[in-house]
Amino acid sequence: MKLTDLTITQAKDLLKKKEISAVELTKAYIENMEKYKGLNAFVTETPEIALEQAKIADENIAMDKARELEGIPMAIKDLYCTKGVRTTASSKMLENFVPEYESTVSKKLLDAGITMLGKTSMDEFAMGSTNLTSYFGEVKNPYKRNGEDLVPGGSSGGSAAAVASGMAMAATGSDTGGSIRQPSSFCGLVGMKPTYGRASRYGMVAFSSSLDCPGPITRTVADSALFLKVISGLDEKDPTTAPKEVIDWTKVLGSSIKGLKIGIPEEYKSDKLNPEVQKFWDERAEDLKKLGAEIVNISLPHTKYSLPVYYIIAPAEASSNLARYDGVKYGYRTKSPYHSLDEMYELTRTEGFGAEVKKRLLIGSTILTEEFYERSYLKALKTRRIICEEFEEAFKKVDVILTPSTTGAAFSKNDKLSPLEVYLNDIYTVGSSLAGLPSMSIPVGKDKNGLPLGLQVMGRKFDEETVYKVASQLELISQFDNTPSKVMGE
Repeated sequence: MKLTDLTITQAKDLLKKKEISAVELTKAYIENMEKYKGLNAFVTETPEIALEQAKIADENIAMDKARELEGIPMAIKDLYCTKGVRTTASSKMLENFVPEYESTVSKKLLDAGITMLGKTSMDEFAMGSTNLTSYFGEVKNPYKRNGEDLVPGGSSGGSAAAVASGMAMAATGSDTGGSIRQPSSFCGLVGMKPTYGRASRYGMVAFSSSLDCPGPITRTVADSALFLKVISGLDEKDPTTAPKEVIDWTKVLGSSIKGLKIGIPEEYKSDKLNPEVQKFWDERAEDLKKLGAEIVNISLPHTKYSLPVYYIIAPAEASSNLARYDGVKYGYRTKSPYHSLDEMYELTRTEGFGAEVKKRLLIGSTILTEEFYERSYLKALKTRRIICEEFEEAFKKVDVILTPSTTGAAFSKNDKLSPLEVYLNDIYTVGSSLAGLPSMSIPVGKDKNGLPLGLQVMGRKFDEETVYKVASQLELISQFDNTPSKVMGE
């Protein structure tokens, strides 16, 4: 097996036995980064940093002082501030921004011993579902449809493309309305959005503060469980983190699901759903039933409002968060002549933000005006509360909810989908984001074109344990092969 085909679990075992070294493992990934540069998955590559960290990892392993992720090569989404390493959020506005501090998530990973390969591309400021809005160019999905390039999903498309192609063993993502789960589904990976408050947002470039959620993108459920354990926990720098015990979720993987109740929401059976996804949804539900789980039909009647609620709340919060980018303290400042401070603000923001960001900021700013605040924003907040309450009621009847991750497989930019059709790719993920629930996308099969399809497991707040338990069984049933060398046709 190629080194870049190893999972985290496999690599940890070989490193511990000293059958491979962290340096040779990291070099293998650096070679793939060069080989698959055409996917444009990275904004900033840090091979020198990674090799220095790998040398330290080998020293620690030699002294039997290996940390949790010692020597594991990973990529960091370019939304996480990394001290001394450029952090752009894939925007011209932060093109040359080099943070003086480290995000909590990346610090925990570095303290656990990873080697940092670089910063992955994303939709600008995490606004998008395609990874076509990055200032540094579009990212390509490692999978193709009859030779045609496809989008990797967004906003964590660079992270997903890097992991699927073997340019990183795992990567951080961020999920606001589905930005970990959707690209994971499109690229045949395991994407976990933990409970809001499970992991710290400190040092993440903010998009929508009540929705943004850090999480892992990996090839296997076991790797995801290990990764999430490392990045979770209370953080005094982030008051939204919860004082909850961090569990070793790897211990529940493969355990029995007999007696668990699995909810199937009637409202998720949309006419927008690809029949092949519906087929896998039905089949996997039946497979779980054979393992002793009980399938329960449930209703989430207000779920149809999740998407419009999201596209009111998220832009409103974004308009507030991105107001700081004015060309004064840091980031891009216009080179055009200006004659007043207001004109400098206007030119800086006009030149520094891309079209998608501008659109969402205009929507958000309008929503927060006196004219629209009560009839739009407040109604959205009230509807969000109803959606949360419906999930709470549903979880009195079931232990997890099983749904599709996306309406179908990855698409091409040449498919000429309307903005609404693109936004509809989040229709199955935004509900759990609004409710702050743990949700995981697991690859369960392929469509007629050989493209990955995923299903989503949602759980109660802070019940990642049951999500991992069910997801591990789905993984065993599906036997989905996402070995990078096979994905890349080697």
